This record gives sequence, C-alpha cells and structure tokens, in this order.
Amino acid sequence: MSTHDFIAVGLGPYNLGLACLTAPIDDLDGLFLEARDDVDWHPGMLLESAHLQTPFLADLVTLADPTSPYSFLSYLKETGRLYPFYIRENFFPLRAEFDAYCRWAAAQLPAVRFGHEVTAIEYDPADDRYVVHARVGGRQVTHRARRLVLGTGTPPHVPPACEGLAGDVIHNSRYREHRAALRGKRSITVVGSGQSAAEIYHDLLADIDTHGYQLNWVTRSPRFFPLEYTKLTLEMTSPDYVDYFHALPEPTRYRLEAEQKGLFKGIDAELINAIFDLLYVKSVGGPVPTRLLTNTALTDAAYDPARGTYALRLHHVEQGRDLTLETEGLVLATGYRYRVPAFLDPIRDRLRFDGHGRFDVARNYSIDHTGRGVFLQNAGTHTHSVTSPDLGMGPYRNSWIIRELTGREHYPIEKSIAFQEFGAPAGVAS
Repeated sequence: MSTHDFIAVGLGPYNLGLACLTAPIDDLDGLFLEARDDVDWHPGMLLESAHLQTPFLADLVTLADPTSPYSFLSYLKETGRLYPFYIRENFFPLRAEFDAYCRWAAAQLPAVRFGHEVTAIEYDPADDRYVVHARVGGRQVTHRARRLVLGTGTPPHVPPACEGLAGDVIHNSRYREHRAALRGKRSITVVGSGQSAAEIYHDLLADIDTHGYQLNWVTRSPRFFPLEYTKLTLEMTSPDYVDYFHALPEPTRYRLEAEQKGLFKGIDAELINAIFDLLYVKSVGGPVPTRLLTNTALTDAAYDPARGTYALRLHHVEQGRDLTLETEGLVLATGYRYRVPAFLDPIRDRLRFDGHGRFDVARNYSIDHTGRGVFLQNAGTHTHSVTSPDLGMGPYRNSWIIRELTGREHYPIEKSIAFQEFGAPAGVAS
C-alpha cells in the first residue's frame, strides 16, 4: 500500500484551498477525503441575495498565490461572469456564487475523494505512519500517510434548552429546504444574534404580507450589533495579531475569545439597515405583525403535539423578567461549535489538549505532541483568535502548513503587515 505525504480529512473551504495550493507542488503527495458526494458549503443558507462578509480576494488561494488558476477571478473568467462581476462593482461575492466556485475548483483536483467517510485513524509506530480507515458505500478502504490535516468543520450547535426537542424545529443550516413549510405556519420565531439569524429574519419579513404569519426574532445579544469592519480592526486578521494572541497566557486568550465574538459574528451593517427599511415600508399600511426581542435568552422550550406549537421560556437579562412566547415555527440560528471527531479516538494520546479540554494548537497549527504530524484547520479561536474562521486567513494558514509539510516556504508567508502594535513596544521602560 502506497503512503501519502499527508491525508486531509474534510473538504470545507480551508482544506479545499490546501488542495488547490498543493496541486502544483510535484514532490508533495496529498489525498483529500470528504464524506459527502460533493462540496456542499452551507446549503441551508444559500439564499438568493446573501453574500460573503469578506471580499473576493479572500478566496481559496489568492492571498497565498495571486497567479493560481484556482482563484475566484479564474472561475469568473471561465464561466463568462468576469465582466458582469466587474460592472457590479461589489467586492463581496454572493454566497451561492462562492459555493459554485468551490465546486468548480474541486472538480479539477484529482487528489479529492468524495464519498469517503472516515471512521477511524490509527497510528502505526513501526513505520511512523497514520492509518486512515474510511467507509465508501458498503465497503471499507484504508489509506496511509505520514501526516494529517483535519478540516472537518464545525457542526450545527443546538442550545441546551432545545436538545431533544420534538416537532419540526430546524437549525438554520437546514433553513432553505424547510423554507416553504415554514411559510405555511401561523407564527415563526427565529432565535439567534448573528448574520444567519438576520438573513433568515429579512427573508421571512419580505413575505410576511403574502403569508400572514406572526414573525418574532429573539436574541440574547443586548442589541442587533453590526460586524466590526473598520480597517484598523481588520488588522487583527493579520500575522502580527496571531503572533501576539498566541503568546498570551491561556486564561487571557479565553477571556479575549469571549469578548471578540462581535468581530466575526456580528451582522452586516447594510443588512441591519435593510431590515429597518423593510420594516418601515411595511409599516406604512399599519402595524407589522413582528416582534424583535433583544437581551432575551431562551431558557427552556416545550412542544405541544396536539396544538403543533412550541412554548418558549424566555428571560430578559437586563430586567430580570421571565416570559413565555408561543410559536408554531422555530428556527435556531444558533451557530456552530467544534467537536473533536470520534474517528480520532485511537490517536487521542498523540494529540495535545489545553486546560479547557480543547486542542492545544501550536503557532504552526499542529496539535500533536511532535509538533509536525497533525494540523488543524479552523477551530482555533482560543489559540489563533479571530483569524481562525476568517476566509482571508485560510491561504495564510495553508502556506504555513505547506511549509511544515515540505520543509520550505513554497508560498511566501507574510511576517508583519499591521501599522499598529498589539503588545507593549520592546525596549520601552516605564
């Protein structure tokens, strides 16, 4: 059985970007395994007008290799959409457009294997190799590699109050497929505070007159805060800030992780304004049957099958008041949360974990005790800050990983790009 230089598990944008960037490197043999039958990037949220929160330069490859044939601009040129995109004069691709671009890139990569569900990874000490077992249809296959890159993504998060909840409650990851059924409800409640919650609320608000439902938006966030997108704040998605953040003590990093969620989980200011404008337009004809409840946490939920309704127990944080909201439709736009895949159990003793039970991700993105054998895509906001889920930092991280895999800097890696200094200046005495 042949041994690959590395095996990458999962084919989200980050490992897909790694596949694109390693494709031209002749002396690097990688294999990419994906359980699904095709690239399927947040299919439940591919709404017609929804767009990325990062510009087109934050594609799979450009910020590592602007000349790559797998760039978003190359995709537009090949599909005859480059000039329309130019005339549109908007740097932010549509989400459905980015999904199509990812599928276009994946179709050109011979190292990608779809329909390979990884079931277990073992370590063979005899020849220092990882043994990857996968299910393909009804049969089992095995692959061997010197190193691993994990890119399995973050599964949908269901809050404790809704775990095991009966009925037809949905997570926003399945919104589009259940959209028509939701519109047939007499009332719909969206729970969540980020971009997805806002997009779903705006989408349902647009059709509120046609379908006549009561529409509620419940968020524990104090307000509908916009994504922080000023340029000096964007410098936090930089090599400089990764260096600074990673060197901080673990308790400080965890405190900052909690404080910085608004830097990558806020709502586009443009969308917030569009929601207000739509509410204003619809209010001309009279009161709009909608409620927007901020500072309100969902503490419990129960389903009544006889009535087909949910009773939501809510708690207003600032006033300390409890209330109940009844709704037929329930959408949980409650985000995603990383879980260590079960297939890693056989090699768990080879991996590093911090005091909170999460991966102890080294500066070079490794998570194994050797510091050079297993690498992690995303899932590192506690070690690499807001750069971890940022699409634009994906090519930077992949450039690091490729350097670790090859022993050389195949793609030049930026060292310092920020105007500001994040730590105390060296040599300045008090």
